[in-house]
Amino acid sequence: MQQENDGLKKEVGTFAALATVMGTVIGGGVFFKVASVVESTQSAGLTLLVWVLGGLLTICAGLTSAELAAAIPLTGGAVKYLEYTYGKLPAYLFGWAQSLIYFPANIAALSIVFGTQVVDLFHLNSQISLPIALISGLSITLINFLGAKAASRLQSGTLIIKLIPIIVIVVVGLFTPGNVALHFIPTHLSSHTGLAGAFSSGLLATMFAYDGWLGVGAIAGEMKNPKKDLPRAIGWGLALITVIYTLINLVFLKTLPITDIAGNLNAASESAIHLFGALGGKLVTIGILISVYGAINGYTMTGMRVPLAMAEEQTLPFSKFIRKVGRHSGAPYGAGTLQFVIAALMMLLGSFDLLTDMLVFVMWIFSVLLFIAVFILRKREPDLERPYRVPGYPVIPAIAILGGIFILVTTVITQVWLAVIGILITLLGIPVYYLTTRYYRLK
Repeated sequence: MQQENDGLKKEVGTFAALATVMGTVIGGGVFFKVASVVESTQSAGLTLLVWVLGGLLTICAGLTSAELAAAIPLTGGAVKYLEYTYGKLPAYLFGWAQSLIYFPANIAALSIVFGTQVVDLFHLNSQISLPIALISGLSITLINFLGAKAASRLQSGTLIIKLIPIIVIVVVGLFTPGNVALHFIPTHLSSHTGLAGAFSSGLLATMFAYDGWLGVGAIAGEMKNPKKDLPRAIGWGLALITVIYTLINLVFLKTLPITDIAGNLNAASESAIHLFGALGGKLVTIGILISVYGAINGYTMTGMRVPLAMAEEQTLPFSKFIRKVGRHSGAPYGAGTLQFVIAALMMLLGSFDLLTDMLVFVMWIFSVLLFIAVFILRKREPDLERPYRVPGYPVIPAIAILGGIFILVTTVITQVWLAVIGILITLLGIPVYYLTTRYYRLK
C-alpha cells in the first residue's frame, strides 16, 4: 500500500515510545474510578482482581491494534484503519462519535472531578463545584485558542507532575501499616446483585482509567524499529500501568474502609490526608488536581482536531465555522468552541460515572471492529507489509474481541439506557453523513 509516513523522521526509540504510552493512558481515572469499582465489587480482593484483568485486557487490545498501526501508518490513526478495512462510513461514524461523545465526555467528566476536588480541598460549598468544572474546561479551551505551542507547554508541564502523587502515595502507602482483608467474594452485595454482576460492573468501571491505548499505535510511522519497539513499548508500558494502578488501589484499600471508598470521588484525597496529615494530604491533592487539569488539556488539544479534520472534508454540518482557525495562533477555534459547548452541556446533564461509562461503551464498539479488522486483513491481504505482527495470533486478538464484547454486553444489560443513547447518537451520524456529503456535492 502507499504509505503516508515516508516523509516522517524515524526518531522514536523504545524509551520514547514507552513514555508516550504511559503518558497517554495515565490520567485522572486512576484517582477517581476506585469509587465506582469498590461500589460495584464491595471487596478489596475483587477490586484488585478487576484492575489486574482490566490491565491484561488492555494489553491484548493494545498489542492487537498495534498491528494495524504498523501496517497502515497513516495520519488519522484508528479512523484510517477503519476506512481502509470497512470503508468511509464506519470511519466517519468513529470520527462522529469521537467528536460528539468521546472527547467532550472525557473533558466533562474530568472537569466534574476537578470541581469536586477543589471544593473538597478548600472546604467550599458543594453547589459551586459545577461552576468550577465549567470554568476549568473553559480556561483550558481558551489556552488552546492561543495555539498548539501554549497547549503543548501546559501538557509538558503537567506530564511529570501527574506521576508525583502516584509515586508518593504508592511508596508511602505500601510501608504504612494497614488492615485490608482480600476477600474475592463480596461480603455486602445487594440482593439483586450476584458475583458475576459485581465482577462485570467493576471491570467496566476500570476501563476509563485504562483508556487512551487506542492512540498509542499512531507513532508507528516514526519509530526506528516498529517491529521490535512497538510491541515492547505497548506491552511493557501497559504492564507497568497495570502494576501502578493495582498498587495505588491497594494503598487506597489499606488506608480507608470499603464503606468510605465506595461511591466517594474524594477517596484519593482522603487517603492522602490519612497518610500524610492535613498539610501533606493537601499538597498531594494539589498534585492530583494538576494531573487532572493536564489530562483535560490533553483531551481538549487532541479532541478539537477531529471535528476540524472532518469539517475540512466537508462532512459535518456548519463545516465552514468548525474549520475556522486563528489567523495568528493557528488554533482551530471553531472546532474548539463546538467541543466545549458539547462538554458544557454534558457537565450540566451528566455525572462523572455516567459520562465515563458512555464514552467507554461507544469507543469499545469501534475497538472491537478494529480487532476484527486484524483477522479480515490477514485473510484479505496476506501480502500486506506488516512490520509488526501481534504475538500469539490468533489468541491475543481473540481475547481482545471477547473482552470487548463482554464490556458491550455488560453495559447493555446493566445500563441499557446509557447504551441506547450512545448507540443512537452514533447512528445519528449516518443521515448526517449522507446529507452533508450530498449538500456539499451539489453546492
